[in-house]
Amino acid sequence: MTKLVRVLREVHERFAAAPLVYGHGTDNAWDEAVALVLGVTDLPDTQASLDVDLDQRARSCIHALAERRVVERLPLAYLLGKTTYCGATFHVVPGVVVPRSPLGMWLREGLSPWLAEAPRCILDLCCGSGAIGIIAAMHFADAEVCLADLDALALEVARGNVARNGLDERVEVVESDLFASLPSRVFDLILCNPPYVDAADMASRPNEYRHEPDHGLAGGDQDGLGLVRRLLREATEHLSDGGVLGCEVGNSARHLVAAYPDVPFVWPDLPAGGTGVFVADRQICAVFSGTAH
Repeated sequence: MTKLVRVLREVHERFAAAPLVYGHGTDNAWDEAVALVLGVTDLPDTQASLDVDLDQRARSCIHALAERRVVERLPLAYLLGKTTYCGATFHVVPGVVVPRSPLGMWLREGLSPWLAEAPRCILDLCCGSGAIGIIAAMHFADAEVCLADLDALALEVARGNVARNGLDERVEVVESDLFASLPSRVFDLILCNPPYVDAADMASRPNEYRHEPDHGLAGGDQDGLGLVRRLLREATEHLSDGGVLGCEVGNSARHLVAAYPDVPFVWPDLPAGGTGVFVADRQICAVFSGTAH
């Protein structure tokens, strides 16, 4: 038997010596090692876990996954088949983007002052694994939530995550190209983490990010905003009075501001830092749909 703390140190040393890039739930070698070891053992992240004895089978599994992480540069979530996001665990597979959007933490801040009251009907567009919409459902316990995506694998994973979190009664999963096939209703809150990465960033991605599907990242146009422009054009008729759209655009925020300097997007300060999420109400969206007065 070997103590967990020793295995953790061995994995950390291996990660720290390798040219790894983080960003799929952790941002450093130590946290990545902790996530791997606890992900395999299913032990809680507590001091007491450090003294747990690990058998040969667990140690072999941990070291084998650590070696694949270093050699293949696979995101840890794909190696484990799961990831922790905003305090909840989500199943994830290659072919579906690993959940990490700052929208989840923004939701947990309560959305004040953008929403006067808790949303009753929420839409998560381009939902991927469903993590953002599921976090919304957890935070707003009285809300009905719709998850929508066009990708069959993402929808399968999202449905599984809804079931694992016991949210089948309040969360539905719909195949839809943005709003095209959605139920005919309006939403108090629309959340969207669309493909928005511009051509330059796609070309310069680290190896870890190249394992994620291009269709979940690339924004289509040179500036990455192809789908975002369409979202803004179509959102107006799907937002309730007082409803808001929260959309992640990451590094392509600069392109959005440059393209529409007169549009008063709101860029909230995010809990983890950065300003890659914009907020728009019906009036702002109406500028794009041509219905503004």
